[in-house]
Amino acid sequence: QVLTRRYKRMVAGEGKRPDLVFIDGGKGQLNIAREVFDELEISEIPLIGVAKGVTRRAGMEQLIDAMTGDVFRIPADSPALHLIQHIRDESHRFAISGHRARRDKKRRQSTLEGIEGVGPKRRRDLIRYFGGIQGIRKANVDEMTKVTGISKSLAENIYAALHDE
Repeated sequence: QVLTRRYKRMVAGEGKRPDLVFIDGGKGQLNIAREVFDELEISEIPLIGVAKGVTRRAGMEQLIDAMTGDVFRIPADSPALHLIQHIRDESHRFAISGHRARRDKKRRQSTLEGIEGVGPKRRRDLIRYFGGIQGIRKANVDEMTKVTGISKSLAENIYAALHDE
């Protein structure tokens, strides 16, 4: 998905064309990237897969050329390998921090916020009246209508949303 989004824009004229693309992974990930490039009719940009190798230890990485399928290794003390490892580690850090941010946002977001008709004020009123989300879940439709601003139809929507109906 990322490759398709990024390189579809490039083909349309947005952004710069890279000299080389590293793919974090072995032959499987590299083949998928090659398929994306083939679909977008990109053949002039070399793709190189960076696989951890059989021992999965730093310094034992294998580089795979997508065009030829050749597998080669760079010596563990090579500055070029250190650069490739740094690029890979930075991409991992970026991906992990993005996943954490999304997970934290989801954890902080109230279940009530996704229900149509329930804004911050009604959410606050429901939580105050029932003492929390668990109290709201235990309440029936009639009990919810006792909260100021909650109509019968809105109470039914809230009940259905909280009980996956």
